[in-house]
Amino acid sequence: MTSIDTAQTTGTTAVAACEVEVKYQVGDLAVLEAALAARGVVLSAPVVQDDQAYAPVGWDYGQSKIGVPFARLRTERGRHLLTVKTPVANEQSCVEHETEVADREQMHAAIQQLGFYPTVRIRKTRRTATVGLMSLCVDEVDGIGAFLEIERIVSGDGSGERVQAELDRFAVALEAPLRRTSDTYDSLVRAAGLIGV
Repeated sequence: MTSIDTAQTTGTTAVAACEVEVKYQVGDLAVLEAALAARGVVLSAPVVQDDQAYAPVGWDYGQSKIGVPFARLRTERGRHLLTVKTPVANEQSCVEHETEVADREQMHAAIQQLGFYPTVRIRKTRRTATVGLMSLCVDEVDGIGAFLEIERIVSGDGSGERVQAELDRFAVALEAPLRRTSDTYDSLVRAAGLIGV
């Protein structure tokens, strides 16, 4: 969700950081927006994100994602970002590396040459906010509806599941119509039959 440098250097030892998130399908977007506003949360202007997801050759949906690297190529406001995530505790607790790339088409070809294949295309409109150490994303995803993502970056030795429980408490306290999902957007888009490269 955010641009992070996941190699935090401590002396001579690099410690990986994890992106830990929880995701909810939003039953009523207006109610969620009002609940956030009531807590003083101001969402950013909407930004369109065009994401291509990739999986390693030999992996297929239905297999475990734990310990498997997945790539994403995102275009947002004319910038192209390459992200590689490896799920650790579960699909929403990942070691993440991200960098900007100059040419989307060349990077698309390079990712495939490295042994990944394109899975699904995800297009969404995103608004963001920060609450303490949490990053919030309100997404309207083409074909599958509105979602709320809540994320924190933690050190590699932090408990992803413990942090997810803390994030979930914040979501529940909003008292908005939210249904938690453990699926990632690529799985949700694929399940809806909206595969496109």
